[in-house]
Amino acid sequence: MRFYCLIFTVVLFAFANANAADSQNLIQIYQQALSHDPTWASAQSSHLASQEKLAQGDALFLPTVSFSAGFGTTQSEAKFFGNNVSVLRGGTSNFESYNYGLNVSQPIYRKQIRAQFEQAKSQVAQADKQLALAQQNLILRSSKAYFDVLLAQDKINLISAQEAAISKQLEQAKANFEVGTSTITDFNEAQARFDLVKAQEIAALNELEVKKRSIQAIIGTSPQTLMGLREDLVPQSPEPVAMEKWVEVAEQNSLVIALQQQALEIATQEVERQYAGHMPTLDAVAGYVNNYATGTATGLGSGSDITSTSIGLQLQIPIYQGGLVTSKVREAVANKQKALDDLELAKRQADLDARSAYLNLVSSVAQIKAYEQALTSSQSQLDSTNLGYEVGVRNSVDVLNAQQQYFSAKRDLLQSRYTYLVNILSLKAAVGLLGGTDLESVNQQLLGH
Repeated sequence: MRFYCLIFTVVLFAFANANAADSQNLIQIYQQALSHDPTWASAQSSHLASQEKLAQGDALFLPTVSFSAGFGTTQSEAKFFGNNVSVLRGGTSNFESYNYGLNVSQPIYRKQIRAQFEQAKSQVAQADKQLALAQQNLILRSSKAYFDVLLAQDKINLISAQEAAISKQLEQAKANFEVGTSTITDFNEAQARFDLVKAQEIAALNELEVKKRSIQAIIGTSPQTLMGLREDLVPQSPEPVAMEKWVEVAEQNSLVIALQQQALEIATQEVERQYAGHMPTLDAVAGYVNNYATGTATGLGSGSDITSTSIGLQLQIPIYQGGLVTSKVREAVANKQKALDDLELAKRQADLDARSAYLNLVSSVAQIKAYEQALTSSQSQLDSTNLGYEVGVRNSVDVLNAQQQYFSAKRDLLQSRYTYLVNILSLKAAVGLLGGTDLESVNQQLLGH
C-alpha cells in the first residue's frame, strides 16, 4: 500500500465531501457576485446613467418653452417745462407693474445638433460595451477568487498529510535512536522538518483566510464550503489550435478595441460639432407677453395693460468670437488624432493579450501533463526510498526529502489545474467572447458534476 498517497487521499476527500449539500459551486458564487459586487453595481449605475445620453440627444430637436413673470414697484417724480405744459402738473408718482410671458423656440437648422445627437448614440453604444467588459471582468475575478480559495485549502490538506507522514517518521527515528540503531542526527532532522511544516501550516491557514476575504469582497458574505475540483480533469488544448485564428477573433470581437473605436467616433463627431460653430443657425420663435401697470412714470393716465404676441424666424450668423471656435476645432482635431493613436494601441494590446492568453493556456495544458508524470515519478521514488530505508540502504533524511518532493509535486499539479481553468476563461475574455456558457463549462469540472 502506498501509505502517503493514502493519507493524502483520505484527507482530501474527507474535506471535499464534508457538508456536500451546503457546498457552493462556481456558478453560485458568480450569481451572488452579480447581486452584491460593488464594482459590478458601479458599472451598472454608470451604464444606466449613460442611457440618458440618447434622451438628451433627442431633446435637442424638440422645441423649448419658457415662462417668465415679474413684479415691480416704481416711484417717480416728473417735472415739465415749456409754454404748453400748463395742463401737466407733474409731481410724484407711485405705481406697481406686473408682467408675464411665454416664449417658444423650435430649432430649424443647427448643424451642431446633428453632430451632438450622433455623439449621444456613440456614447450609449460605448456604455453597452463597457458594461459587457465589466461583466467579463466579474467572471474572471469571481473565478480566480474561487480557485484561489480551493488552492489555499489544498495547501492546508497537503501540509496536514505531510505533517502526519513526518510525525510517523519522527516517532520511528526516536524509537531507533532509543534502541541505538540510529544517531541523534536522524531524530533532529525529522524534528526540524516537523517544526518547519507546523510553521508552513500557520502561513497556509492565514493565506486561506485572506483568500476567503477576497471572495467576501465580491459576494458580500463569507463563502460557505466550496466544491473542489474533480480528480479526473482532462486538460484540452484550445480549439482552434492555431494561435493566429485566436488573434483574428480578437481583432473582430475584442471589447477593448470596440470601446476605442467608439471613442474615435465620438472624437470625430466632436470635430464636426465644434466646426458647426462657424455655421449660421435658424430657429422658429414665438412669444406672448402681457405688461400691466397701475400708473405711469409721467403721471399721465391711470395705468396700462399691454398684450403683445409675436411669431417669426430668427437667424444668427456668427462673424467673430475672438478665435474661440477655431481654437476648439483645433483642440477637437488633436483629440481625434489621440483617439486614432489609442485605437492603434488597443489593437496591438488586444493582439498581445490574445497571444499571451493562448500561450498561457497551451502551457498550462503541458504543465498538467508534466506534473502528473512528476507526481507518478515522485510516488515511485518515495516508495523506493521507504523500501531502502526498511532494508537499511537509505536513511531518514532520504525519506524526508522524498516525502517533500512528493508533496511539492502534488501541490504543483493542483495549482496547474486551477491555472488551466482560469486560463480558459482568460483566453475567451482576451478575444471578447467570454460568457455564461464558458463559466458553466468550467463549473462542470467541479465535484458533483
